Amino acid sequence: MSGSFGRAAAALLRWGRGAGGGGLWGPGVRAAGSGAGGGGSAEQLDALVKKDKVVVFLKGTPEQPQCGFSNAVVQILRLHGVRDYAAYNVLDDPELRQGIKDYSNWPTIPQVYLNGEFVGGCDILLQMHQNGDLVEELKKLGIHSALLDEKKDQDSK
Repeated sequence: MSGSFGRAAAALLRWGRGAGGGGLWGPGVRAAGSGAGGGGSAEQLDALVKKDKVVVFLKGTPEQPQCGFSNAVVQILRLHGVRDYAAYNVLDDPELRQGIKDYSNWPTIPQVYLNGEFVGGCDILLQMHQNGDLVEELKKLGIHSALLDEKKDQDSK
């Protein structure tokens, strides 16, 4: 890794490993810090979206989203119990913000990638959540949706 891409990769932090144990978001959520610069090239972005099974580019962080749409994406993932994902704050890096829009040919943030494939933004993720497609897509990635457990609990009552 070289230059700013190396710094971006190095800036990924594991949240939730503090003194309190799992933390608000669990042990797996990682976020690119303010040193995440240089996210503009297609090769760098390709590596970022393929690095983890679930990758989200959002305004703010999962702990503190800076727009309602980014917050909705974080909450949908939380509802499904998705704890292990990479989150990149596009507000920290204008090149990353524009670069990911160009990379996906999608004009808005947040953007969600599953297994390196662009899924869409908030509206599409919400639709997938509502119609059950998100559960199926997560299953393909080996991620068990927590909503399946809730449904099982309700069915057994």
